[in-house]
Amino acid sequence: MPFKIIRNDITKVKADAIVNTANPHPTYAAGTDAAVYKAAGAELLLEERKKIGQIERGQAAVTPAFSLPAKYIIHTVGPAWIDGKHGEFDILSDCYENSLAKAAELQCDSIPFR
Repeated sequence: MPFKIIRNDITKVKADAIVNTANPHPTYAAGTDAAVYKAAGAELLLEERKKIGQIERGQAAVTPAFSLPAKYIIHTVGPAWIDGKHGEFDILSDCYENSLAKAAELQCDSIPFR
């Protein structure tokens, strides 16, 4: 799969799946996470996210994309930054690896990350 850098609002990118920086618990707050929920349809997406439950840091889970121009949302929970000496880089690497593994399972050809 070719690698391409684009500058766009992730909620407007037509893709097989988008990768969302998720909260570990089934909720959303501010920033990109809130924008993804609002664009997808917050109530529907939150109900699906509640079915998944907690997502551990570095892990990834999938929901439908609802009103987004994508098929799926891959939710991944990044590290809580302390000082870079508490496994933060390993957790971030796991986010990418697990998100790409989910995309491969879903046979996705296009996966934007934010």
